[in-house]
Amino acid sequence: MVPLLTRSGLITPIKLLEPEALEAQPRENLLLVHVASREAYGRAHLPGAILVEPKELVDGTPPATGRLPSVDRLTALFGRLGYHADVDIVVYDDEGGGWAGRFIWTLDIIGHRHSGYLNGGLHAWHGAKLPLETGFGTRPEFRPVSLTLHDSPIAELEDVLIAIDDPEQIIWDVRSKEEFLGLRQTANRSGHIPGAVHLDWMDLKDRSNNLRLTAKVEELLAAHGLVSEKSIITYCQTHHRSGLSYLTARLCGFEKIRAYPGSWAEWGNRDDTPITGP
Repeated sequence: MVPLLTRSGLITPIKLLEPEALEAQPRENLLLVHVASREAYGRAHLPGAILVEPKELVDGTPPATGRLPSVDRLTALFGRLGYHADVDIVVYDDEGGGWAGRFIWTLDIIGHRHSGYLNGGLHAWHGAKLPLETGFGTRPEFRPVSLTLHDSPIAELEDVLIAIDDPEQIIWDVRSKEEFLGLRQTANRSGHIPGAVHLDWMDLKDRSNNLRLTAKVEELLAAHGLVSEKSIITYCQTHHRSGLSYLTARLCGFEKIRAYPGSWAEWGNRDDTPITGP
């Protein structure tokens, strides 16, 4: 368990921005965050965007490598970004929202209240023929920060166990159908958490529209029983793909959405967790 967690139910809306709207937005008090590998960032990024590598957002300790980093590591990351509580943060990635959603989840954990997502990320920006930069540019000035972490966006294994038998809670598995059915093994045991609803993260992004969110995505969620009235816990293998499902639910106004960072890497590698398998 990460230390220094406090309970808070306060969730503020996330802005969904199209490329043209972001291009027109004043840059004062705006922090653009590009979540990708260093190599990908060096090839192309939005002007002024600051790199955050995926490895900075995860603990990295096997088997549950996707768990939240330590407070010290998060403090170092946000200090490097020049973070302060009033800055307007817009995040994007180069894959249609998985890592961007993971960063938004992290912002929710630190209680940040001014967050936005560039719809479609780098692909949509490029598709709009807007300018891109190469190389590594300048870094913001380091700013010492003191973070208080809030546990309301986090579901731990014990929370998931309770949710299995709670009709007011839904467990949302966003892995591939093969993983869900246990036909593809990614841990010591294969299958899914009992009672979980399956909706693949790939179905949340439109590959014909530069990886923007799928049109009428709220209707798609509702068709799978994923509605704002229910408490929802989403997971994948390491809480990377479920970054997009968390982000999508937040953009749809869901307030009772949590992510399980241990995900299948934790659940499927234990011998005492219930599984629906092949």
